[in-house]
Amino acid sequence: MWSNGSALGPCFRPTNITWEERRLIASPWFAASFCLVGLASNLLALSVLAGARQGSSPMRSSFLTFLCGLVLTDFLGLLITGAIVVSQHAVLFDWHAVDPSCRLCHFMGVVMIFFGLSPLLLGATMASERYLGITRPFSRPTAASQRRAWTIVGLVWATALALGLLPLLGLGRYTVQYPGSWCFLTMGPEPGDVAFGLLFVFLGGFSVGLSFLLNTISVATLCHVYHGQEAAQQRPRDSEVEMMTQLLGIMVVASICWMPLLVFIAQTLLRTPPAMSSTGQLSRATEQQLLIYLRVATWNQILDPWVYILFRRAVIRRLHPGLSVRPRSLSLQTQLNRRPTMA
Repeated sequence: MWSNGSALGPCFRPTNITWEERRLIASPWFAASFCLVGLASNLLALSVLAGARQGSSPMRSSFLTFLCGLVLTDFLGLLITGAIVVSQHAVLFDWHAVDPSCRLCHFMGVVMIFFGLSPLLLGATMASERYLGITRPFSRPTAASQRRAWTIVGLVWATALALGLLPLLGLGRYTVQYPGSWCFLTMGPEPGDVAFGLLFVFLGGFSVGLSFLLNTISVATLCHVYHGQEAAQQRPRDSEVEMMTQLLGIMVVASICWMPLLVFIAQTLLRTPPAMSSTGQLSRATEQQLLIYLRVATWNQILDPWVYILFRRAVIRRLHPGLSVRPRSLSLQTQLNRRPTMA
């Protein structure tokens, strides 16, 4: 445990930056523009989702509920974290003077973990929902699908919040990060820091990996059904193609945005000798890399709503007119039901 002065809380450690360098890095205009674009994108997606849910089938309604939970999570994440970061960049307040007891830092740390992990867990949940809907269409009840979906979203949020609260219960620590404008988990050699960091990496990486596995099986099942013996008379329903296209887009965006940060955290925590010195200091290169990877991960909250906006049914029809529904086309559930059985 490093020494930071008796009057200061445990979230402060030495950082390799001067006041002038911090002034050059902290751009309130860039941070504000980034947040405004993200908030506007998520609001647009929420408005489109509100219209799409009217008159939708139970299967599609459940999927749209998960999408709504994902977009709402991204919106609130940008709103809360953006308010703190933009304010800090605009005023350049000294975190030591404003938050000596580390309450704001602890709050932001919990928020960063919660809104970082929730989209990944929701992506895995949506992949699981579509996997069951495609491979086992009769295993899920159709009644009260929206209520059940919102319950699952709530459980995902509770899981992410429980993980974010662990440092406040003694497992790991939240500390002010370079350039002094945000708080995140500590990548130090202490057993609690390593355990918490690796737990965050594991849950995030597991969510991405599970999404990839289940989406691959779902797409393979769709291709098998729609290219069987009756393929000449059958076409996939637009809603099924739309949902899988959006789900694949969400998975790709999450992988590109989050995997570099997760891999970097794991590598830093497991580095020998430890990346963090006994005084709590990281090298300038490590501090800068962490900031860059965090900014890349934040793009996930901006790109998620555009995956839904751009991969809607109307856009897919324009790009591939052959995917339009025929009057006598069979749904996936009907096709699976018509598979030959043993006499």
